[in-house]
Amino acid sequence: MANNKNLLKFYLIGMLATVIGFCCPMFKGLLGSTRNGFSFIDFNSSGFVSIGAILIFFGALAGVIFSLISVKSLGIIKLLAVIATIAGVVVLIVGFTSNGVYKFIGEALLKNALFGFYLVVAGIILAAVGYATNK
Repeated sequence: MANNKNLLKFYLIGMLATVIGFCCPMFKGLLGSTRNGFSFIDFNSSGFVSIGAILIFFGALAGVIFSLISVKSLGIIKLLAVIATIAGVVVLIVGFTSNGVYKFIGEALLKNALFGFYLVVAGIILAAVGYATNK
């Protein structure tokens, strides 16, 4: 039983790392400016990039919140949070590769990734592994 609690901590740590990484500088822009995950959310035009960023942040935030409270069907809620976060990554990648301008921006962003980006990626992987190995 103690092993299952440690694996649940992996899930919580992974989701928390995703939320923190989303708020930290993720990409280096022109003239040394930095962009966090909220820079991709544009409420005036809700494109793939905005939808993906919102799914990543709120999926991870829901995972953190539901890890700290006790609910009857907690396993399904945690699974939905991981799926929403991974779906956000997929939508964000599709948004960056579907349009020529976004494709150029996406390639430039990956070359200028900062610690927030790597923290989000590591957090999603850790949360997915923590959930999958909890069975």
